[in-house]
Amino acid sequence: MILKTKATALLCAAMLAVSSMMFGACGVYSFTGASVEGKTINFHPLENSARNVEPSLSATLNNKIRSRILSQTGLAPVSSDNADYDIAGVITAYDVTVSGAQNSQTASLNQLTISISVEFKNRKTPKSGFSQTFTRFSNFPASQTLQSVQAKLIDEIGTQLADDIFNKAFVNW
Repeated sequence: MILKTKATALLCAAMLAVSSMMFGACGVYSFTGASVEGKTINFHPLENSARNVEPSLSATLNNKIRSRILSQTGLAPVSSDNADYDIAGVITAYDVTVSGAQNSQTASLNQLTISISVEFKNRKTPKSGFSQTFTRFSNFPASQTLQSVQAKLIDEIGTQLADDIFNKAFVNW
């Protein structure tokens, strides 16, 4: 019985040693598939240069992007130009358009579209930096006003944009 326990303990120790070497060799990994080599990130406030301005949009999107990145990477936010990662952006679109018509004359669906132009710098691996515009949209019934669905739509679209930006920056698929 003692021999069996010692063998199990040795096997567990060997597996632990091998797995720690595998994960320790190339940076930090998370269950989201994120690869993080650095320790700090500098978030610049999103500027809002969209033609239509929703006053709370910049703060809402800032919080979504910041929360998504910090919760999935373990990075520490800093206000310094020498952070390992640097993210800045501009809201370039906040538009409502007709996306569906009924009987060729009446709108049945409207669409809220939000676009963010993002500049991401990776000081650990400069080739991984990027400048890209991310766009997401959501439809809502034309019988509803934008004001009645706006908070819900901004929340949904903001989550999608935060996921897109996180994936581009840290999940190298």
